[in-house]
Amino acid sequence: MKQFIVDAFTDKIFGGNPAAVCVVDNFPPVELMLNIARENNLSETAFVMRDGKNFRLRWFTPSTEINLCGHATLATGFVILTRYENSPAVTFETLSGTLTVERKENFFEMDFPAYTPKKIPVTAAMCDAVNADVREAYLDRDLLMILDDAATVEHLRPNQSKLAALDGLIQAVTAADENFDCVSRIFAPKLAIPEDPVTGSTHCLIAPYWATRLGKPKISARQASARGGILRCEVAGDRVKISGQAALFAVAELNI
Repeated sequence: MKQFIVDAFTDKIFGGNPAAVCVVDNFPPVELMLNIARENNLSETAFVMRDGKNFRLRWFTPSTEINLCGHATLATGFVILTRYENSPAVTFETLSGTLTVERKENFFEMDFPAYTPKKIPVTAAMCDAVNADVREAYLDRDLLMILDDAATVEHLRPNQSKLAALDGLIQAVTAADENFDCVSRIFAPKLAIPEDPVTGSTHCLIAPYWATRLGKPKISARQASARGGILRCEVAGDRVKISGQAALFAVAELNI
């Protein structure tokens, strides 16, 4: 089995968010895919197989299969369009429907379903979990908490067990940023990921929030993890286009 390690949302290795991409003829049994994801010990391992003109794509964390992952989709699009297909775009069939990745010079643009930011009451548990004042909170698949400023986001030291007790599959914090439209950090203790370096799927919630708040469809986003990453987002109705660069770190043969 051929496997690629790709750093997504960065133009150089050791930045952005690393994802493993396994190119298969047919999907292995779920337990084997989980074991490979556990062995890789990255936030996501993607499995991709050709299905006619298109491809089928699945994503696994070290603990479970999930229904949408941005950085692993970008990584998979990068692999397919630079190693397997001589075309400007690739289409994936996934648990979240049909997704496309289009190559635009050095960027790879993904077309994802938008989440709907549903405002919910701020609770003491939220403030306690992130050790900061939460001004607003929104929920879809993930929980989005609005903080005062970029510095608060950058220096945040949340309590992982208390984050895991909150609503949402993933817990995110965001604020306005001086050089970008927004800055965020994203945590996924329920998926055994204390902090995700760069998260495309959660920007399907972050981008619609900021697009509405700022009154413009295009959002420049910075994720302030230790590795860091930059995302270009465009909200178009019930879809979000998310663009980023990618860098190939490694190619391997798995002894499966």
